[in-house]
Amino acid sequence: MTIIEPHIHMYSRTTDDYQAMYMAGIRACVEPSFWMGADRRYAGTFFDYFRLILDFETVRARRFGIDHFSAIALNPKETEDTRLADEVIAGLGEYLDHPRCVALGEVGFNNITPNEEKAFVKQLHMANSRKMPVIVHLPHVNKLKGTIRTIEIVKAEGINPDLIVLDHNTEETIKISKDTGCYCGMTVYPISKLDPERASNIIQEYGTDRMIVNGSADWGISDPLSLVKVVKHMERKKLPLKDIQALVYDNPMKFYNQSSKWKPELQLIPVDPNVFQR
Repeated sequence: MTIIEPHIHMYSRTTDDYQAMYMAGIRACVEPSFWMGADRRYAGTFFDYFRLILDFETVRARRFGIDHFSAIALNPKETEDTRLADEVIAGLGEYLDHPRCVALGEVGFNNITPNEEKAFVKQLHMANSRKMPVIVHLPHVNKLKGTIRTIEIVKAEGINPDLIVLDHNTEETIKISKDTGCYCGMTVYPISKLDPERASNIIQEYGTDRMIVNGSADWGISDPLSLVKVVKHMERKKLPLKDIQALVYDNPMKFYNQSSKWKPELQLIPVDPNVFQR
């Protein structure tokens, strides 16, 4: 089965991970901007990071047969220094317009603060003016409260729900997220998010319409093959093949197809003939 990984932080992964992903059927991925583990102090460090994931990471992935795209934004974890946040947001335009940028993200809430909300709204306006898809980060703490406020903001700003994926849903938030008409993301990530069993149970209850599953693998305890494990789990549970394909291919394809820059090459051949030698 061909798989699209719609949210993964490959900046923090190794070439072995790309190799394993290719061998497991993953042929394209989207890398949203994220918090790198320590708050950055200068706008230039953000811009260098954006260029790295837009340019070099695409080259690195292509060597292993995976077509890599990015989403660019100021992550909510780095919005409390408002002077720096304003400077970064003011400089986002050229990176949002880069040919490998297919969405704005991740934006949204971390601690549900006024400064996070201010940065969220500003960036929503930038995406809206470009008619770009947006990856919205639902908070990990006070998730229901943050999800409710996120939905209020998206509605108040008049954003087309077709262009929004509300990501990191759990059993607590999935119904209100789905009722918005937005795409709903579920993250399979050890410890802090869902496992394949819980994600499958949500799908069985709510169906596959506008549902997207991702691994969000980064520098934490995470797995770049989370989607492969979801597929295998759903196959063991005898879920229809069309439902599995909708989750890991059809729905992310529909969501990102709203970007004119999303033209994944799913038949890439790894360029180094020795790449799979053990």
